[in-house]
Amino acid sequence: MTSEENKVVAQPVDKNIVKQIIKVAIILTVITSIEFILAFTMSAGSVRTSFFVIMTLVKAFYIVWEFMHLGHEAKGLKWMVIAPIIFIIWLITALLMEGQAIFNLHI
Repeated sequence: MTSEENKVVAQPVDKNIVKQIIKVAIILTVITSIEFILAFTMSAGSVRTSFFVIMTLVKAFYIVWEFMHLGHEAKGLKWMVIAPIIFIIWLITALLMEGQAIFNLHI
């Protein structure tokens, strides 16, 4: 082997990628800060719990969208990932709502 084959060439930093990472970090920080502030200002209850579940799902979708590059994929692939998740969320909601119905039985 010659010495030219073993050279490492440093590539310049792509500033667009760095800006995108900073943008994602700021958005996630803002959402988390809002959650943190509301955790101490809202009284406990179903509204607060629902808010936290929704915000957690928003953050999860955004992370998948950006870091797993789902936002840059074809429309069909996006729906192949998103549609089952929507049905799973619906299923969990339906099961939780119907699960409470057992306490309303008058036997």
